Amino acid sequence: MRNDNSPPPPESGSSIDPDRPWFTRRATLVVGVAALAPAALAGWVLTQAFAGTGSDGPSRSTPLSASHSTPSPGQRDAKPGSTPGEGASASASTSPSASQSTTAAAPAPAPAPAKGPLAGKTVVVDPGHNAGNFAHTDEIDQQVDIGTGRKECDTTGTTTNAGYKEADFTLDVSRRLRTALEAQGAKVVLTHQADRPWGPCITERARIGNEAKADAVVSVHADGVSAGNRGFHVILPAKVKGGAADTAKIVGPSRELGERIAGNFARTTGSAPANYLGSGTGLVVRDDLGGLNLSTQPKVFIECGNMRDAKDAAQLTSPEWRQKAAQGIADGIVGFLGG
Repeated sequence: MRNDNSPPPPESGSSIDPDRPWFTRRATLVVGVAALAPAALAGWVLTQAFAGTGSDGPSRSTPLSASHSTPSPGQRDAKPGSTPGEGASASASTSPSASQSTTAAAPAPAPAPAKGPLAGKTVVVDPGHNAGNFAHTDEIDQQVDIGTGRKECDTTGTTTNAGYKEADFTLDVSRRLRTALEAQGAKVVLTHQADRPWGPCITERARIGNEAKADAVVSVHADGVSAGNRGFHVILPAKVKGGAADTAKIVGPSRELGERIAGNFARTTGSAPANYLGSGTGLVVRDDLGGLNLSTQPKVFIECGNMRDAKDAAQLTSPEWRQKAAQGIADGIVGFLGG
């Protein structure tokens, strides 16, 4: 039997020195293994750290370290590849999915409601004639049905002695009137803005106001009678019934609208009621105007002055006076609609 305290016999072919004690050789082996252990451990730590950036789940997301101190907020929330100190808010703001989700979920802002005494009201403004009518007389001469008979589709309108067209005057005043009414909260529709070569016909002008269900309709004009006849007048619809014309429901409110406009127009412009018709009231009733006969909404015409009179023409061609004219009409509409 071999004594346990005796050295083991040498193995065949071994390079171990038989003269060295066996425990000396074992100590050397232990030392070598001990030297390799830290390197192996370090390699394993690095492997775990890189593995933590993969998709294996949160249990592998935090690399091992010799320190167990709590990471800073930036370190805790930083994503792979972020610079040290980036916090959760920075990470969230740069996340494409987060920004896209927020954008998709945000509702479109609702339009701000109109404000002012005319909020919720619709006014149709009809600039009389069209400057292009002069070049389209064949078209505007076509006859249309106005309920009580037939009449031209439209006319050229008049001019001052210097050639300033009624159609240019009416469009300018109508645009100023639109601005004044919109400032009061109204929705304003113009029958045209000289954006067509001629017209529209008087039947279409009436239809635009009807389809808009306008609370008030005003057709802007200027007269063209002989010199010496001065002042403004408002034309009101007569009570007519025939064909497509039936003004019974609008005669009363149209008169109120006309009276409001006449009073405010005189006060704002300083112009007097016409001295050649209306008996000084500035109000005239007619049954031969298709724009009035075919209207189903309260409607009036206003003849702002006489373009053939030099004194009236000086006012009509003045931008400052036209602004007053627009404001006077607007004030009348506001009063009629209860603003």
